[in-house]
Amino acid sequence: MLAKSIFERFAPRTASMLDLAKLNRRREAVEERLKEARRMSLVPNAAEFARTRLGIELDEVQEEVLLSQTKRGILHCTRQWGKSTVAVAKALHRAASVAGSLVLVASPSQRQSAEWMRKAEEIARHMGITPRGDGHNAISLALPNGSRIVGLPGIEATVRGFSAVSMLLIDGASRVTEEAYKALRPTLAVGGGDLWLMSTPCGKRGFFYEIWEHGAASGCECGCRRRSVRGYRGPF
Repeated sequence: MLAKSIFERFAPRTASMLDLAKLNRRREAVEERLKEARRMSLVPNAAEFARTRLGIELDEVQEEVLLSQTKRGILHCTRQWGKSTVAVAKALHRAASVAGSLVLVASPSQRQSAEWMRKAEEIARHMGITPRGDGHNAISLALPNGSRIVGLPGIEATVRGFSAVSMLLIDGASRVTEEAYKALRPTLAVGGGDLWLMSTPCGKRGFFYEIWEHGAASGCECGCRRRSVRGYRGPF
């Protein structure tokens, strides 16, 4: 009876202390997220961001691409130039500098999309971010400021359902299907997001080749800045 009496006397106090500790942990977690969000709001330009926040060494052309303010760009480059690294830097800079933004990155296959996101997660660790998904998409990265980067395989059936996209990057664009490209383009309509196509060449066919060679004459109405490494172009 005595033991029961002591338990009944102290149990509410113990439960209250546990609840308080839990609330303190939650408050500390929220404060940490807010602190990180404030830090990320002070974001330098994309090239400086890549160097100082992500630890990426840039060559002259990579810096030019990252500093470009064009809404539409097409990058035609040789293998091993670093186009995926540039794409990661552009995606992370947009996500970090525009809170709550959605960045879509399409690749030719699910394996390539997952590999691209793995690279993004590795580089994001330089920002002090512990990689985690957005809870909705298998290949995704959520930032403390509410922004998301979502990786998609370039298959028409998998790319629908997104809207108000802040930036759409198509990595390996020459190998993404025409159908997937046409399904992705409407995601930019609501917010007027940016579009960048990046790829090595893959024959004289497909939307990437047509836009690179013929621009607006290819049926693309948006105009594009082009750049070749040894070839880059912009606006399309």
